[in-house]
Amino acid sequence: MNDETPYEPPEVWTWDEANGGRFANINRPISGATHDKALPVGRHPLQLYSQGTPNGVKVTVLLEELLALGHQGAEYDAWLIRIGDGDQFSSGFVAINPNSKIPALVDRSGPEPVAVFESGAILLYLAEKFGAFVPSEGAARAACLSWLFWQMGSAPYLGGGFGHFYAYAPFKMKYPIDRFAMETKRQLDVLDKRLGASPFVAGPDYTIADMAIWPWYGQLVLGRLYEAATFLDVSSYRHVVAWAEKLDARPAVQRGRMVNRTSGEPQSQLHERHDATDFETRTQDKLAPRS
Repeated sequence: MNDETPYEPPEVWTWDEANGGRFANINRPISGATHDKALPVGRHPLQLYSQGTPNGVKVTVLLEELLALGHQGAEYDAWLIRIGDGDQFSSGFVAINPNSKIPALVDRSGPEPVAVFESGAILLYLAEKFGAFVPSEGAARAACLSWLFWQMGSAPYLGGGFGHFYAYAPFKMKYPIDRFAMETKRQLDVLDKRLGASPFVAGPDYTIADMAIWPWYGQLVLGRLYEAATFLDVSSYRHVVAWAEKLDARPAVQRGRMVNRTSGEPQSQLHERHDATDFETRTQDKLAPRS
């Protein structure tokens, strides 16, 4: 079937395991574990299970920013979950996130472990736990949460919509690419107008709203997502570009972007993070692919 062939939906949809696409080997219409495997546990109170995709980067950026502020309780172990290999379907991972999506966090600082999943929920949980990067009340808090949830609601159009059909579908299709390119550009326009009036997304201060949005839209305008910068004319969103470059220069953002990263230059990857010194003492065994 090509893009011009009309599709007549069956009366009852059934799963075609050979539906193609980059992630066809891990996509399925059911939930739950596919294999038994316990999650590793390190020595720090916070245990993160993730991969350095945009959703994973949100959380590692926040953790590195908290540590940069001096919150030693934010020390964490970051364990790599290779989503292409289906690690997210292990019994251990499903136990802390029944939705089998990265990232997932376990906070072991209290009498009972607390599991948190969904990147936005993790950002809010950590920001409130440490009293940083989220306003405590009033209009400032409302703005921060509004933009945080704007990202959570908007990013699927960018990632699962535009990104999927532009970069990952088994063949290019005009209608979905045009449809999701239009929506992505509309979202960039929303963000550009906001950043033309405010130094950060939620107002004068840097918050978890920026940390949620930057890994998606910031990296998109920096030319790091889907090789689509020219196609989407991202340079025309000059306020978004300036904001993206400003955040990209922050040392904590640079460190957070490295954690659990499995693509790009080897020096940009830190597959696991268990101590701040790991950024300086990365060794080849930490970067080596799984045997």
